[in-house]
Amino acid sequence: MSAPESRVDVEQFLTNLLEFRYREVTMVGATLAVLVASIAFFPGVENVGDGVQSDLSIGLLAVLSLVAIVAGVVKGMTGFGYSLIMTPIFATVIDPTVAVVVLAIPPWMLNMFQIAETGTGRAFVREEWSLLLLAVIGTVIGVAALATFSASPIVAFVIGLVLLGYVAFQVVQNFVTVEEAHHPFALGAAGFSQGFLLAFANLGPLLPAYFHTFERDTERYIGGLAMVLGTIFTVRIVQMALFTDLLTTYRLWLGSVIAVVTIVGLLLGTYLRRLEFNERTFNWFVVGLLFVISLNIFRNTVPALFF
Repeated sequence: MSAPESRVDVEQFLTNLLEFRYREVTMVGATLAVLVASIAFFPGVENVGDGVQSDLSIGLLAVLSLVAIVAGVVKGMTGFGYSLIMTPIFATVIDPTVAVVVLAIPPWMLNMFQIAETGTGRAFVREEWSLLLLAVIGTVIGVAALATFSASPIVAFVIGLVLLGYVAFQVVQNFVTVEEAHHPFALGAAGFSQGFLLAFANLGPLLPAYFHTFERDTERYIGGLAMVLGTIFTVRIVQMALFTDLLTTYRLWLGSVIAVVTIVGLLLGTYLRRLEFNERTFNWFVVGLLFVISLNIFRNTVPALFF
């Protein structure tokens, strides 16, 4: 994977921002949104761990912050992978349902940023409106299911199955690329499933897998994923905030804090994406990491569910 330009023109960026160009305004706006929320909803030092019923020590928060940065790098480089890495790890530390809710905030910021950074806009919406619509429908159903059913520890187990399935797909297909292929029904099914799985379990590797196989133009791949995922996470957050009791101010604060930390990884990953690097080596690295995570999930959930 490569891109022709890795240098950031700060002066031009500021000029475009002052002229209210949508790319710069969207990137800055998404970043400011989570920064302001992380300050405005701070619950106080003594209440930092109360909202997750977990001992969030300084050391544990530091480790989770490092994981968030690494996941942000992966997202910046590949266009996906943040939730796949973050959710299983957070689900072993705090309640899995809470983890799913909290981790809706950072991907929203990441995808809003990447929509603007790749220049994805109305042209993609006109071409793929049915994909976006089906993704929204899947999201609404998924949020309703999350609000209705108690999923612990089954959520984590499902996460492991999804991860393992994605790893198997990548290995069996040998990271195959089918140039300029387009299958509307398969794409729509992937979009619907993506919306449902992201809403219910904060996972959804089907659409990235589809794009990885059939839409491997780098900017369209990452920009298209960002547009679909950004739409899904926007619907999720609005629905959870207005129509359920899932998104409390504490969870909004914690998700925003994680998002602020993730910005460091996102910027680094975006920079690395614009340089030449060995894509196959990186693919194997990501797949290996996800495989290890899936095994760790099964280690923690299989005894609780089946024994």
